[in-house]
Amino acid sequence: MQSGVVSDAEALELAELGQSALPALMARAAALRDAAFGRTVTFSPKVFLPLTNVCRNRCDYCSFRRSPGDPGAWTMSHDEVLAALDRAAEQGCCEALFCLGDKPEGAFRQYRTTLAQIGHDSTVEYLHWAAERALERGLLPHTNAGVLTRADMQRLRPVNASLGIMLESASERLCEPGMPHHRAPDKRPSVRLHMLREAGELRVPFTTGVLIGIGETRRERAEALLAIRDVHRAHGHIQEVIVQNFTPRPGVPMAGVAEPSDAEMAHAVALARLILDPEISLQSPPNLNPTRTALLLAAGINDFGGISPVTPDYINPRHPWPHLDGLHAACATEGFALRARPPIYERFATPLHLDASLAAPVAAAAARLSSVRMPSDLSASLRAAPARFTEVAP
Repeated sequence: MQSGVVSDAEALELAELGQSALPALMARAAALRDAAFGRTVTFSPKVFLPLTNVCRNRCDYCSFRRSPGDPGAWTMSHDEVLAALDRAAEQGCCEALFCLGDKPEGAFRQYRTTLAQIGHDSTVEYLHWAAERALERGLLPHTNAGVLTRADMQRLRPVNASLGIMLESASERLCEPGMPHHRAPDKRPSVRLHMLREAGELRVPFTTGVLIGIGETRRERAEALLAIRDVHRAHGHIQEVIVQNFTPRPGVPMAGVAEPSDAEMAHAVALARLILDPEISLQSPPNLNPTRTALLLAAGINDFGGISPVTPDYINPRHPWPHLDGLHAACATEGFALRARPPIYERFATPLHLDASLAAPVAAAAARLSSVRMPSDLSASLRAAPARFTEVAP
């Protein structure tokens, strides 16, 4: 067992602790974070490119996904991709995040027609083209395209610094009728864990995470984190884990469900830090937690994930990115320095995990960010979502 990390049995016990035990749990998690990462907290300056929001899954909490013909359905054109990448390069970003719907061409003929009209046979081919364009501009691609096959990941590995998929939950119960993943075949835990394992076999630097507040129990949260830990211990490729909180939005089946409380988020973060091996970076999105910076730091995070100066969070467009000056000040108040990082962590930027074709772009991006003295040296003038994108319930 890794130093300081809890056993499976202790993890399940900690998951059930009451409110009175939370301060001690957070202190223990923060000490582990300090030992592994010190008092520096990081973020990745990114551009968010939702290549398509067409998706075959229908999660009860999601307002991002669309079917072809729905209001707000959007597959980006080449010109839209290039314009976003150009703005990102101009504003000093280092990451191009491609985040999109799950397996759209397998479900919708109209989407396949759209792909053909812009000159691509598959979504993965389009992703490869877009990633090449990002690399040409000095941006490092990170792709979260839902469930990918081994062949898909092999195709994307030479043009992506890292890949990812949110496990969200390891609970089969949440896939039963009336539960949030019932109409989402690609959210079956076995399917997503299979992709995590195959990514490990391919030695792909990988991001995953859990979603808090969608009806899971605390024990189920622990079980999801333990499943991630098991995969990482088998393959050593999980570079970061996201603890993301559900936020309600109008018009979706879970619109009336309350979001997790401060105590629930603090418990989930601390539990993750105690379960995951120390080298795994732990993050929580700052735009979904604008008043919780001090709380999340006290609970054990060391990273805020991607923050964009040029595009909104298309998954959560009601939640704007924080301005970097403000985030820097909030971190400094808690005794932390805020620093920009690339989407691939330094310990993965080696021939073991990084395709040889990406060695020079990754080194260049890291050198560029190392010259940034303060977060305010990067632009923090956040843009509104494009007029064509509207948050309409599917």
